[in-house]
Amino acid sequence: MLEDKVRDVFADMVVLKNPERTEFFSNLSLPSYMRDWLVMKFSDDNGDIDYDSVLKYIRQYIPSREDYEEFKFEMVNGETVRFLARVRVSVDIKTGKTMFELPDFGGGRAGASGEVANEVVSRWKDTLLKESENWGIVELIWGKDFSTRSAKGVVRLIEYSPFCPYTVDLEFYKDARNSFSVDEWIDVLIAAADYNPAGYDSEEQKLHVLRRLLPFAEKRVNLMELAPKGTGKSYVYQKISKRGWLISGGTVSRASLIYDNAKKIGGLITRFDFVGFDEIQSMTFVQPNQIRTALKDYMEFGEVQGFDAQVVADAGIIVLGNIDAGRFDVNKNMMEEVSPVFKESAALDRFHGFIPGWEIPRMHQGLVANGWALNTEYFAEVLHLLRDDLTYAAIVDECLDIPEKPDKRDLTAIKRLCTGFVKLLFPNAACKEDIPADEFIKYCLEPAKEMRSVIKKQLCVIDPKEFDVPGKRNIPDIRYRY
Repeated sequence: MLEDKVRDVFADMVVLKNPERTEFFSNLSLPSYMRDWLVMKFSDDNGDIDYDSVLKYIRQYIPSREDYEEFKFEMVNGETVRFLARVRVSVDIKTGKTMFELPDFGGGRAGASGEVANEVVSRWKDTLLKESENWGIVELIWGKDFSTRSAKGVVRLIEYSPFCPYTVDLEFYKDARNSFSVDEWIDVLIAAADYNPAGYDSEEQKLHVLRRLLPFAEKRVNLMELAPKGTGKSYVYQKISKRGWLISGGTVSRASLIYDNAKKIGGLITRFDFVGFDEIQSMTFVQPNQIRTALKDYMEFGEVQGFDAQVVADAGIIVLGNIDAGRFDVNKNMMEEVSPVFKESAALDRFHGFIPGWEIPRMHQGLVANGWALNTEYFAEVLHLLRDDLTYAAIVDECLDIPEKPDKRDLTAIKRLCTGFVKLLFPNAACKEDIPADEFIKYCLEPAKEMRSVIKKQLCVIDPKEFDVPGKRNIPDIRYRY
């Protein structure tokens, strides 16, 4: 039985998932990665969980945004507060101080920011300063800052413990893949992402779901998915990993997304592995032409341009939209309701692949993870670490037979998508020979070509004068190099 093999191979990195448990944590508005951490903390060897202890812990350590006003009151009255939060840390060159901000509680504008004690920075600098954001238990106090004339009050972070209670051994994960067939491994990934592999009607459906994970494992993968409502596309990008950010509706500015010239700091794409735009048909952009121009440069070159700065980033751009059943046709215009920021042909051409979300079943109870599976937090961290591994790109280069003078964007897209598929499905591969040719073609090359070809078809539909011409109409005839 696959569950038994997963428990045997991964031991401490598995948790028992079931619909009842998923609903319990969903009602608490906790993401999957935090849920699985709590499950591991409060369950026994049989997977049975002490819900009362979980609720007590959440009430004590995982506050809501509204609770922060009470925390401020307690701090200014001499108390120390301690809770779990998402933290951003930066060094202020002008003052020489290390500053923190708690974005989920309103940041500096809401008083959720201040100084970090030097001893805390020294102890956790590899965590706090090398990552754009971190989750951890923070301990805060309030006091006067007598280094200024006005002696203003300031919040100080005096203790910190990282949220992730373990170190991910990437080599162990890679080696563990050797214990599973490719069919089994697909189910391992599906369950790790919080779905029940037994709930899908075919392997093809599962593989379409796994396409959503490509930006988790490969840098700067830009995807577009159009789908009916209720297929779970938002869930994957919002709940699986703390290293991604999903913008759901509302208004988007250049400062928040790309670079804030006033604060001289990078936007969301400099802090996360991917940034998703949900309900793209209803999203509003401030100065959309300016944002489109900046995003086109970023999606092409991976650089964020400020008025006085140039910052390299590697977040993927994900566009998600709902589409009516009558429009499920890749040979017709599916871009009419997509924001003008993304549907212009020059912008659309920067997307590496398209996910036809109508091929993924609408979410139902039978698709909720049910059984022993990889801890989602652990799984997400593995994918994050795989982003920095250049071995797989070299393997893909060895596997591809590329025709002369291929379109550069087509080639980049197919190679990048292939590399992501290898990282997901064949993380144990150290060279070309480690992946059977037929499996590379079926699970990596053909899906990558298919995903890019949809983008190409849409380009021909919306801008036929530029793209529906000989030499540009089709993707390059890239084949496996035997």
